[in-house]
Amino acid sequence: MNGPFNSGKPVVPEPSPQSAGASPRARKPKEPLPFGKTKQAREAEKVLNHIVDDFDDNPKAMDYFYDLFRRVYCRGETIAPDGPLIGTTCIQAPEELIYAMGATPVRLCNGSYHYDQIGAEFMPSKSCSLVKATLGMLTSDDPVPRVGKLDLVVNPTTCDQKKKASAMMQDMGHAVFDLELPNVKESEASRVYWQRSVRSFAEEIRKVTGKKLTRKNLKAALARTQRAEKAFRVLDGFRKASPSIFLGKDAFLVVNAYFFDNLDNWCEAVERLNDELKIRYDNAVRAAQKKAPRIVFTGSPPIFPNLKLPLLIERAGGVVVSDETCSANRMLYDMTAVDEWLVNDMVDSLADKYLKPCTCPIFTKNDDRRRRLLELVKKFEADGIVYQAFAGCQVYEMEQRSVAKTLDENGIPMLYVETDYSPDDEGQLSTRIEAFLESIKTRKRMRQ
Repeated sequence: MNGPFNSGKPVVPEPSPQSAGASPRARKPKEPLPFGKTKQAREAEKVLNHIVDDFDDNPKAMDYFYDLFRRVYCRGETIAPDGPLIGTTCIQAPEELIYAMGATPVRLCNGSYHYDQIGAEFMPSKSCSLVKATLGMLTSDDPVPRVGKLDLVVNPTTCDQKKKASAMMQDMGHAVFDLELPNVKESEASRVYWQRSVRSFAEEIRKVTGKKLTRKNLKAALARTQRAEKAFRVLDGFRKASPSIFLGKDAFLVVNAYFFDNLDNWCEAVERLNDELKIRYDNAVRAAQKKAPRIVFTGSPPIFPNLKLPLLIERAGGVVVSDETCSANRMLYDMTAVDEWLVNDMVDSLADKYLKPCTCPIFTKNDDRRRRLLELVKKFEADGIVYQAFAGCQVYEMEQRSVAKTLDENGIPMLYVETDYSPDDEGQLSTRIEAFLESIKTRKRMRQ
């Protein structure tokens, strides 16, 4: 009888030369995909194409930033740091101390749905997308941006999920320093506590770099970051123009580039952009329709490539004229005020800059955030607010009710959106955003 069985007993076939390992081709490992064809590269390119191609008359100076993101996120080019590399998980880590001692800071907050899915394999399903994506990136063999091996990760103890992420990062083999943040910012005790934390951070950087913090190198670092802050303030000022001459999708991309770009290159690029925006302003160039609803964006931060909500707003005919987020306005708006140019006084002044103006919802009381939102609406002549909360981001989810109450009392409409990094809800969100913008237009017509 032919076949695999004979007389009811299985016949074990003799191994072929290929299965026996005689041919080296049979055991050749699968070659890795070229970076441009990986999921993270395709995701980034898709979003970048929307940012560039879906809008007419982008500023020419934005080409620097479009090209930067294509090189880093779509082609996987490496950015070589100057000195040791210090990863930061939050803007509350004073980067001036890092620069002063010859290291380079790079913010690890990540907006990739690809890395979010990787993080979801070992984190609770209801965790914040930002934290999942950051940890997913850190577990990857070839993370983007490609900045090199981290010499230290500084993890400010802001939300509970980032606190617990500290141990997970250590288990991955990273050296982690927990920068302890107080739960309140109004008391003198919390101010002193934070100053001590910042001094401890400075000492930790000294151990990594082997360089001492001096008056000279800290003053030089302050000058470098203040150049960036001044450039950002000029850029932010142009967003007050009505009709708008600059779209929010580009503003978010510019500040997201600050996370990983060379600081001096970034400053030069923003200064060139400001020069062009001045010309556009003088020539009354419009980036949006004259009656486009003007929106202030707040809540969980838009981080490339997750610029889903700002893009949906502006593709629907609105314009994001300002924001209150830690991926843009909150990161670069405030500047350090130094009374005495001595090292300890400079460090304390730096600590004050990172604590006092902070409007993050991690603090037990946050009247400053509600005041700040009202101020932005007035300053930028905004028509409404879009409030984004990532699913699982408890501090933003819990605070939205008090923010909504304050805005309602002041006659300011707000759209609250709970979402994550998944693209699956874009259709539903687009419908809600269009309805919100149309309601704003109706309100404006009724006032006339």
